[in-house]
Amino acid sequence: MTREDKAHPMMVIGPSGTPLTVDTLTPSDTKRWTARRKAEVVAAVNGGLLTLEEACARYSLSREEFSGWQQTVERTGIPGLRVTRIQHYRALAKRHRSS
Repeated sequence: MTREDKAHPMMVIGPSGTPLTVDTLTPSDTKRWTARRKAEVVAAVNGGLLTLEEACARYSLSREEFSGWQQTVERTGIPGLRVTRIQHYRALAKRHRSS
């Protein structure tokens, strides 16, 4: 069965504007996650290249971890996915919710 048989697109546009395919996605054994890599996985799921279940299985992610990446991309973009910025953006979001 090919990817097209499963109703998946063969390619989606990634966060940097470049095409993403299953073959060009971050390897499943990735240990060092950069903001760009996280954003590409989010784009792959949002674009239908991978299902949420496929992404979680491929990258050993929990649904909650992926959901956090997805929400961060929506709120703050790729810079928010940087590990060093997570605390900063969480504090900003908390202040915004309480105001």
